[in-house]
Amino acid sequence: MNLSDFVIQYWPRLLSGTGITLAQFLLAAALGIAISLCMGLMKLSHNSIVRGAAVTYIEIFRGTSLVVQLYWIFFVLPLFGLTIEKFTAGYLAVGMNIGAYGAELVRGGILSVPKGQWEAALAINMSPAQRMRRIILPQALVNMLPPWGNLMIELLKGTALVSLISVADLMFEARQINASTFLSAQVFGAALVIYYILARFMVTPFMRWLERYMARKLGRA
Repeated sequence: MNLSDFVIQYWPRLLSGTGITLAQFLLAAALGIAISLCMGLMKLSHNSIVRGAAVTYIEIFRGTSLVVQLYWIFFVLPLFGLTIEKFTAGYLAVGMNIGAYGAELVRGGILSVPKGQWEAALAINMSPAQRMRRIILPQALVNMLPPWGNLMIELLKGTALVSLISVADLMFEARQINASTFLSAQVFGAALVIYYILARFMVTPFMRWLERYMARKLGRA
């Protein structure tokens, strides 16, 4: 089968899988960002219990394999009475994993804000929540965005693992097509190109636009 015939015959399935991959990516990114912000702030807490909970979460999810976490959520939790549908289990595992890495970026970004900014916010009698929301986090976000761009690309690639629990994403469809046609070069070549296009022309431009936008908002452009 030549390349044009392959594309004509299997493009709909690859396109369907790409849609599932994008859904997994967006949901996992939203979850990961929320967890990162929460755990990053908790790790900066002066309360040892709160800080300890954040450290425990971060170390567990950074120190164990995403594949194992995925299997635990999908295969092991039902043994304890908690059954999670495979699509949901996929983005939960990826989002929770990436959230542990993102938490350290949040913590580092907040600590990178100059001490004078903290003192100025305190001097105008802002509450801790106001200081964080209006002064510290916007500046920290600008510092965080470049490494967050790399993390988002890692998240996109990590979504390929959800095929291991039969989520019909791009990699699952590619494996199914390969199993029935043995056209490995065409199948996985197409998957490689699609993942590259998503990373190079969707994730990277968006993150760079966001960096420029936040820099302009803070007068750093």
